[in-house]
Amino acid sequence: MKKIFAALVAVPVMQFAFAGPASADKAAELYLEQAEDIMHHSCTSVVEESGNDPVQLDMIVQLMVAVSLYNRELDISEFARTDEEKTELRNRFAAAIEAECSDDGEALLAGVVDRSVVKVLTEE
Repeated sequence: MKKIFAALVAVPVMQFAFAGPASADKAAELYLEQAEDIMHHSCTSVVEESGNDPVQLDMIVQLMVAVSLYNRELDISEFARTDEEKTELRNRFAAAIEAECSDDGEALLAGVVDRSVVKVLTEE
């Protein structure tokens, strides 16, 4: 499980998070619809089912991040505006997911992602 989520949380999530209200609602509906079929995954099962494909893993985590941001009504632009800030936020977020999944591979990935969103965005 180590390093499996290190490159996740890429541009599409940030595009969703930085979208204006009308496009954000449409994007949110799409993300929520797509996420319905993957919310059952644990850290381990998502890796197994994806065949450890980084592109598929990235897509799954992005969907879960989008759901978490939407459910919490978070605007990521309050936390990161520059490319450097966005990169740092993604790195911290991937590290938080990796740490929690390393501790418990059977943890529900949606919960891990949601807790990681909260942890990273509330850390000082």
